[in-house]
Amino acid sequence: MAAQSTNPLVVELWPGNVPGDVGISGQENSRTYTSKFVQNTRLITNVTRPAMYIYRPTQEKNNGTAMLICPGGGYHDLFWELEGEEVAAWLNAQGMTGIILKYRCPRRPGDKVGVPPLGPLLDAQRAVSVVRSRASEWGIHPKRIGMVGFSAGGHLALATAVGFHERRYAPVDAYDEASCRPDFAVPCYSGYLKEADRDVVPESIRIPADAPPVFLAHSSDDSISPAEHSVIMYLALHRAGVPTEMHIYSTGEHDFGVRQNEKLPSSWPQLCLNWLRSRNLLETVTR
Repeated sequence: MAAQSTNPLVVELWPGNVPGDVGISGQENSRTYTSKFVQNTRLITNVTRPAMYIYRPTQEKNNGTAMLICPGGGYHDLFWELEGEEVAAWLNAQGMTGIILKYRCPRRPGDKVGVPPLGPLLDAQRAVSVVRSRASEWGIHPKRIGMVGFSAGGHLALATAVGFHERRYAPVDAYDEASCRPDFAVPCYSGYLKEADRDVVPESIRIPADAPPVFLAHSSDDSISPAEHSVIMYLALHRAGVPTEMHIYSTGEHDFGVRQNEKLPSSWPQLCLNWLRSRNLLETVTR
């Protein structure tokens, strides 16, 4: 799939210094990656200037809904092609705006191993506020801004969706007057959603009753992020009264993205569309 525009609008998130960032050595770079799950996909790392890459559908097709896309990569890399550009193309085909979030990575000095770093959450909160502030300009309904994330990016989408009551940085300009609460979240094969040795949600994740609706997708045979991450999170969200839907596939492993193939998880994009439609989030609206 190809996104509607091969030349997305690129918007840096921060007007000056990046809050809470101690910096890293080395320039931003990309490389081609191959694993047992995916062949020849492009990764980006050494991100020091977080930004959004905005892919818009045609004006005739635009329904006003947008998703911020959080690629995975263990908070070290960003799976830019598989979990970024291909997802933007899928969203454009459905009439939605796809906005790839290039959040800071890899982990910075002082970040704890095995614990999600704080920097990407700051970038995600800022991104939601900027998109909401500029929604009219970009053909987006300000109350239909969601997030979709994969692997570590799924954690980032979920953490943003439940953590909006506390902005984790001091406001820097008028954009931060807009809410950083996404209107829905779609975490796929996420990690960091349960304690390593216990079937409980990490203490860093507090779920308010007014968290937005959540759609979860995972595979039972995921050898990178076990399906328990989504299962435990589903139970916690459900018990908190948050509207939540979950799909666990018997097979499919990790890094399935939105690709259409013979694997069982290739059905999740359509199930997600059905879910969005059931919540009146795909109807064309007048902005």
